[in-house]
Amino acid sequence: MSVRLHDLLARSAERWPERHAVATADGAERLTYRELAGCAGSMREALARHGIGPGDRVAVYAPKSPASHAAILGILQSGAAYVPVDASAPPSRAAYVVQDCGVAAVVAASGLLPALREAGEAELGSLEGWADAPGGREVEIVRGAGGERAGDPSDPLAYILYTSGSTGRPKGVVHTHGSAMSFVDWCAGTFDLDEEDRFSSHAPFHFDLSIFDLYVSLYHGGEVVLFGEEVSKQPAAMADAIADRGISVWYSTPSVLRLLVEFGQLDTRDWSALRLVLFAGEVFPVKHLRALLDAWPAPRYFNLYGPTETNVCTYFEVPTPIPAEREEPFPIGRVCENDEGLVVDEEDLPVIAGEEGELLIRGGTVMQGYWNLPDRTASAFHLDPRGGRWYRTGDLVREDPDGTLLFSGRRDRMVKRRGYRVELGEIETALYRHPEIVEAAVLALPGEDGISIEAFVCRADGGKGSIIEMKTFCSKELPLYMIPDRFQFRESLPKTSTDKIDYQALARGGS
Repeated sequence: MSVRLHDLLARSAERWPERHAVATADGAERLTYRELAGCAGSMREALARHGIGPGDRVAVYAPKSPASHAAILGILQSGAAYVPVDASAPPSRAAYVVQDCGVAAVVAASGLLPALREAGEAELGSLEGWADAPGGREVEIVRGAGGERAGDPSDPLAYILYTSGSTGRPKGVVHTHGSAMSFVDWCAGTFDLDEEDRFSSHAPFHFDLSIFDLYVSLYHGGEVVLFGEEVSKQPAAMADAIADRGISVWYSTPSVLRLLVEFGQLDTRDWSALRLVLFAGEVFPVKHLRALLDAWPAPRYFNLYGPTETNVCTYFEVPTPIPAEREEPFPIGRVCENDEGLVVDEEDLPVIAGEEGELLIRGGTVMQGYWNLPDRTASAFHLDPRGGRWYRTGDLVREDPDGTLLFSGRRDRMVKRRGYRVELGEIETALYRHPEIVEAAVLALPGEDGISIEAFVCRADGGKGSIIEMKTFCSKELPLYMIPDRFQFRESLPKTSTDKIDYQALARGGS
């Protein structure tokens, strides 16, 4: 039988029972591998007493903590798949995920249950409290409506991550133990990691960056430090925790790293433990990355790329120092060794090196499909003449002769304007070259005269700039047809729960 995610806990607990496995960012809670294994085992036993096992789904609706981490591992030990639910999201969204996924049980913080019950259409029963929850937290295990057991026993479901859907309803991305372990094994073979490392866990458990945080640390017998929502939104507190807890491996979105540079007072702390900085989820503007390297010159830096559906599928090590003349973002790099990439045109035919096309990925890290959405799953894959199944990333890339992939933009952010193709991401890249702009987002909105391009920008001083000055700047950086029609100056841009710019909120007029 192949290795499964929870086997990593058993292996490390046997080898290093008294090493610390998980801690909170403030250091108030800390569990050894022996203690973490014991807590996970008690969760497994509680689920088993109520007949929950292989093929079931169990939602985890609780803030990030050693308790929710142990609960996830106990769910995996039971043979079920875990479904992490954003504890900060409206209860209606949480109720939708619980109902859509047909969970057999919900492991929830007691304080969140009343609103979940009120918002949900499906009845939630009562099972029991979790007496052995780490930290003495009030965590309850309640019965869900359940549904048909799913998955292949030879490669069972491990987790389902719900992401924003184009229909307005979140869709569940289904990963198996095989696809998750393919990614974890790749990380183990690519990065120089060992049991002395302390890994950050900044991403919430419903965000795919958490897969690296939780399981690569278990693989190596290292310690994972959980950054809860309170700390994660405060750059100074984050910086304190990184230094005080001796984080050696950091992984987050570029937006979070930018906040650390601007507001974390990075020149006041000791960063000697930090040796690996990984970032993913969005383009990292070079001027912000350069500022980060000025503060943290010693670590190695990697740009990791991949939608939730593929885990990570390409990677690029940033050469340091960054040349002063460089303004364009760095490539997304080469396809990971356990996957294959293909760049195709609109007819799904391979393009020659240097031409733009959509990136398709197949291999060990790719999802099984979307939960309960067979048509959406079918449309997400391209079947080649030999029966190969390639995931359509929707991302446009160019391939250098040496195999390095350059990210061009997204198919769904490509618009036609005045007969020209306009990639909105290219406009954003140009705006970031402005010395006073620290954040930028561009939308194409319907107007009376066709498509209107609107730019939302944040200045370093937080104030309102000159529209004439911005248009003059853009005229030196962009063709006339790409210059935004309107500019809005904001103190900040709205973010999703995974710390990416929330374009949907901007389109709705949100802040």
